[in-house]
Amino acid sequence: MSSDRDVGQYVRGSLYGLAAVSIWSGWIVIARLGLRSSLTPWDIAALRFGVAGTLMLPFVVRRGLVINRLGWIGLGAIVLGGAAPVFLANTGLLFAPAAHAGALFPGVMPLMVALLAAVLLKEEFTTAKRIGFALILSGVLIIAWGSGGELGSFQNVGHCLFLTAGLAWAFYTVAMRKARLDGLHAAAISAVGSMVLYLPVFAVLPRGNLAAAPWGDIALQAVVQGVLTAIVSLLLYGRAVNILGASSGAAFAALCPAMTAVLAIPILGEWPAVHDWVAVGIISVGVYIVSG
Repeated sequence: MSSDRDVGQYVRGSLYGLAAVSIWSGWIVIARLGLRSSLTPWDIAALRFGVAGTLMLPFVVRRGLVINRLGWIGLGAIVLGGAAPVFLANTGLLFAPAAHAGALFPGVMPLMVALLAAVLLKEEFTTAKRIGFALILSGVLIIAWGSGGELGSFQNVGHCLFLTAGLAWAFYTVAMRKARLDGLHAAAISAVGSMVLYLPVFAVLPRGNLAAAPWGDIALQAVVQGVLTAIVSLLLYGRAVNILGASSGAAFAALCPAMTAVLAIPILGEWPAVHDWVAVGIISVGVYIVSG
């Protein structure tokens, strides 16, 4: 009976982890799909911040901004570190395919987090992490080199934006760790702060196409970006970590690059090249090793 219970718990935890990673991979694919229609990166950001910020506002009012734990620099890292990746990744999708985004944003993010944590939080840089990081960097170079046969290609602009998005998210993660905030509270602060800062600016932007976009496109982005990605995925991931433990739960992030590439095939019709599959596999293994 005890063994059956253990197997049942593992299955439930795995399903939570797979569901969270599916959403993380799906938002990249759906964002690129929206960019193929009449929406701009600024429109998608407005939908994400507006929906998530409105839904999470009561939570922030109840729990507060905890500036005593974050400090003003930490609060800025949470708000801007959570908002900037949305702009950077969505803009990068104008230049490079979704499979590259999945590999270079969530795939490389653990490397960025570990480097910042080693510098700012004095976390140990283990041998396993060094091996994982070497694999991740190898995958990044394969994608960058293969995108146009040489460095400096058009797609490399998107690659740089994806990597910068990972760095911004790393600041968010390190600030959350240092203040010991739970994931949902940090996400709520970031969503509300982003909404307050961005929506007034978006209202006067000349490039927004939100008013003229089809309702179906708006609804799809609002649900996927503002509800599933910003809220539901964090709840699912938290459940996976609670059941499986931190290391095992984090290891599911290794599936994100490959899953993004797979989802992009039926939804976007984007078939990764052979070198892309090799790079995605190498990065996934590297993330798995880094995650413990």
